Amino acid sequence: MTNIAVFGAAGNIGSRIAAEAASRGHQVTAVARDASRITDRPAGLRVVEGHVFDDGTLSDVLKDQDAVVLALGGAGASGQPDLYVRAGEKLVAALRALGGAAPRLLVVGGAGSLEAAPGVRVMDDPGFPEAYKPEAGAAGRALDFYRTVTDVRWTFLSPAKVIAPGDRTGTYRTGTERPVEDANGESRISTEDYAVAMIDEIENPRYVGQRFTVGY
Repeated sequence: MTNIAVFGAAGNIGSRIAAEAASRGHQVTAVARDASRITDRPAGLRVVEGHVFDDGTLSDVLKDQDAVVLALGGAGASGQPDLYVRAGEKLVAALRALGGAAPRLLVVGGAGSLEAAPGVRVMDDPGFPEAYKPEAGAAGRALDFYRTVTDVRWTFLSPAKVIAPGDRTGTYRTGTERPVEDANGESRISTEDYAVAMIDEIENPRYVGQRFTVGY
């Protein structure tokens, strides 16, 4: 059993990560700005109303954790292009203060920073939707920040190009810098199987200090 905290646990991806962790018997602390949005509260799941920028929340949540998942969303839509970087800086600083007792940090990342070709990011491809570029750029800058961090055990998980609610199959393939594609050249993953991959990485670390990606 592992103690896992999930920031953004009311969101589309964060809620599935929290649910997947709880279903495996882990002790989950689900953190959300509006705790009432977390309606599914299985045994082993504690709900905390707060956020990553609140020192009181961090003090309460980070102690005695084995892993912390940062699952924020909407950087582009919210008009806060620096949200992901600021959240990363805040959480990394808090983890540094814990020293050797600090839990692992796992970050829900974006697909835009993956490489469509060597040296060419997915978000820089002419066909990449303009509406998604602000958030993709924000997530890419966050990844750049994490890659400067050497004293906190971080992992950045980029989804496939297309991620949406669907079935939990429990199967997926992994990659590092290039999107994972199926036999038809499609890059996709369900949010449910993305959550499976995240908890698998917590249970069996393979990508500490790295970015990895998943797809079918």
